[in-house]
Amino acid sequence: MADRVPAQHATDKLAFLLSLVPYLMDRGSVSVAEAATHFGVPVAQIRRAVELIAVSGIPGETNQYQHGDLFDIAWDDFEQNDVIVLTNLVAIDDSPRFSAREAAALIAGLQYLSSLPENADRQAIATLMSKLSRGASAEPTQVAVENTETSEVLGLIRAAVDEGVQVEFDYSGVRGQSERRRVDPLRVESVDADWYLRGYDHLREALRTFRLDRMSNTRVSDQPISFRAADVTLPETLFEGSPDDVVVTVEIDTEASTMLADYAPDEIERTADGRCRMRLRVSQFGSLARLVAGLPGRAVVLEPESARAAVAEWAARAAARYDI
Repeated sequence: MADRVPAQHATDKLAFLLSLVPYLMDRGSVSVAEAATHFGVPVAQIRRAVELIAVSGIPGETNQYQHGDLFDIAWDDFEQNDVIVLTNLVAIDDSPRFSAREAAALIAGLQYLSSLPENADRQAIATLMSKLSRGASAEPTQVAVENTETSEVLGLIRAAVDEGVQVEFDYSGVRGQSERRRVDPLRVESVDADWYLRGYDHLREALRTFRLDRMSNTRVSDQPISFRAADVTLPETLFEGSPDDVVVTVEIDTEASTMLADYAPDEIERTADGRCRMRLRVSQFGSLARLVAGLPGRAVVLEPESARAAVAEWAARAAARYDI
C-alpha cells in the first residue's frame, strides 16, 4: 500500500502537466495567478510545473538533449512579471493539424449550428470555433453563414411545437402554386441540410410533411392544436406519397441505396456491376436534383424524360456558376 501512494501521485502530476501544456499553448500568454485559478491549485504548484516543463522534451537523433529538444519559456516574463509564455514546443508542433481549408469548413458548419434556435448563445460553440482558428496549420479563410429565413421559420415552428399551438403559412406546392395552410405542428426533422415539419394539415384533413424553405408568411397562432403526436400515428419514414407526386426511376450504386430509405422507394431492382434501380416518389424536380447531387458514386435519372431534363438543367446551372 505504501508503494502505491507515490505512483498515484506521479500519475496525477503527469495528468496535470498534460493538461497544463495545451492550456498554455491555447492562451499564448497567461499569468501564474490566472493559471492557478483555472486549475484550482496554489500558485506555487503552477510555478513548479512550469519549471518542470522547461526541462522536459524529447532527445534528438544522438539520444541526448540538445538545444531545441526541450520546451522553453520566456524566462524574463516568468521571473520578473509572473507571466508564462511558451517559446519552444517539442513534438506537439509535429502533430497533425487541420489545414486552413478543413478548419474553415468546420467553422462554417459550427456557424450554421449556432444559427439554429436551440443552439443560440452556446459559448461552447464559440470557444470551439476560436480553437479551430488558432490550431489550424494556416489561418482559415474568413467565412460567414447567413442566418437565413429558414432558420427564422425553424425558430417559429419549434416554438409552436413546444407551446402546442397551430401555425399558419403560405406553402409553395409542386407546380409553384401557393396555398394558405393551417397546421397542427407535431414534429420537426431534418434530412441533410433541409428541414421539414410534420403535422396535421387542416386544409387536406390529413398528415402532411412540409419543407420549411417553401414556407412564407409564417405565423404562430394562439389556437391550440386539435391533434397531438400521441393522438396520431406518424409514419416511420419522413416522406409519404401523395396523389401529386411524380414517380421517378433512378440508378445508383447499391451501397448508396440505404441513403434513400426515408424516401420509401416503391421497389429496388438489382442490376449488374453493383448497381440498382429504384422508383421514388418526389414532389418536385428541384428536390430530386439536390438529392441526386448529394449521392455518392454515379447516380443517373432514367425516367421520366421530364425529370431527366430538369436534373440536367439544374446541374448545368450549378456548373456554370463554377465556370466548368
